[in-house]
Amino acid sequence: MKKKGRKEIEFEEGSGNVFADLELSDADELYARAQIGFGVYKILKEKGLKQREIAELLAIPQPEVSHLMNGHFSRFTTDKLLDFLKRLDRKVTIRISSHKPGEPYQVIGFAS
Repeated sequence: MKKKGRKEIEFEEGSGNVFADLELSDADELYARAQIGFGVYKILKEKGLKQREIAELLAIPQPEVSHLMNGHFSRFTTDKLLDFLKRLDRKVTIRISSHKPGEPYQVIGFAS
């Protein structure tokens, strides 16, 4: 029921990949990097390390740690993010399968 004087909110359901919704040409790569980057971020937050300690652990300059912890994952290549996972003592498994229409080309999942 619409209240008097209020405008109905319009919305559109997203695809699950905000980069694809924005019609960016490299949407799958950006989405994969964001998922991996967020996984790295969560691991680092759980460890409760200071930025100086993170910089040493990941072998990157401290300003880059700031970018990582502020969610600027597109500043890092996929290879660099995977290297961070290795430095955090995480195993990465890549599984290749057939693509079905309508599903994303890249799916990233983290084990519990």
